[in-house]
Amino acid sequence: MSSITVPARSEYHPNLRPLNILRDLPSVADLIEQCFSATMDSDGRRYIQDMRRAGKDNSFLKWANRVADSTSLPLTGYIWEEDHRIVGNISLVPFRQHKHRLYLIANVAVHPDYRRRGIARALTERAMQHAHEKNVDDIWLHVRADNPEAVHLYETLGFVERSRRTTWQAVTESKMQQQETDISIMWRHPRFWGKQNNWLSRLYPDELSWHTSWNLSMLKPGFFNWLYRMLLDMNIRQWAAIRNTKSLGADALLATLSWIPTGRGESLFLGAGEGSAPEAVTAILIQARHDLRPFYPRVSLEFPAGRFDEAIQDAGFKANRTLLWMQATS
Repeated sequence: MSSITVPARSEYHPNLRPLNILRDLPSVADLIEQCFSATMDSDGRRYIQDMRRAGKDNSFLKWANRVADSTSLPLTGYIWEEDHRIVGNISLVPFRQHKHRLYLIANVAVHPDYRRRGIARALTERAMQHAHEKNVDDIWLHVRADNPEAVHLYETLGFVERSRRTTWQAVTESKMQQQETDISIMWRHPRFWGKQNNWLSRLYPDELSWHTSWNLSMLKPGFFNWLYRMLLDMNIRQWAAIRNTKSLGADALLATLSWIPTGRGESLFLGAGEGSAPEAVTAILIQARHDLRPFYPRVSLEFPAGRFDEAIQDAGFKANRTLLWMQATS
């Protein structure tokens, strides 16, 4: 792997300083909204609203100032000030995975009038240095695939692409009609778990689970998992797509789909492999849109980019964004 070159402290620009959450949050929220409003989804807009509310909550600010480096919230970072205003921002979010510490670089924003001057590079270099000062060498970020300039910047700083994932969204619909096909959709049978688990472990890798709410172990059949879900009042739904056959063996399985309620409906997990028929993916997603109508008006699916894209579109899903997950090499 190539090495990361982090500048010495003396090289930092005087316009660059640490984020002060006691006074900077409203201005940072304004900057992020200005930079990303054209591509911001509902989660992004909710994030901006939460940031503005937090900036007015004195009790939150006092708590956040104490735990900024230990909680998985964007409370640590750096800003670029010029002309008496904040024109650049970067956030550092700490995470833990199996006692392993890492940082996610996020909210890299530069005011349109101040771009192409090296501000984003300076902010990213300082964020990387911050991580090293905390003895954390595992640094990640994600960037939109349709932002080649940003991708190139991160590549020159030693980041490499580890995954490329698309977020899909669709409204639920009670009058959905399946296409005519020899594929049947049924509730997931416990005997399908082995194949389903193999698919899901590849499509939703543990390498990225630190940043997600993936808890795929809850999908495993068995009494204790059932009891655990009952205690949590968690109504998980699971479907399986098979060819019309009398056999329910694992060889008949073409695709699986699981819904884990999270409170916002963004909880579909698609299982499919090299031998899965695209029409099975389409059929199982259509069935979920129909069955989930009583619970949520819309659903989301995150899935590796380029895998069954056309089949997902045929089920009425629209691509919201494709993100490159990049990791710093050392």
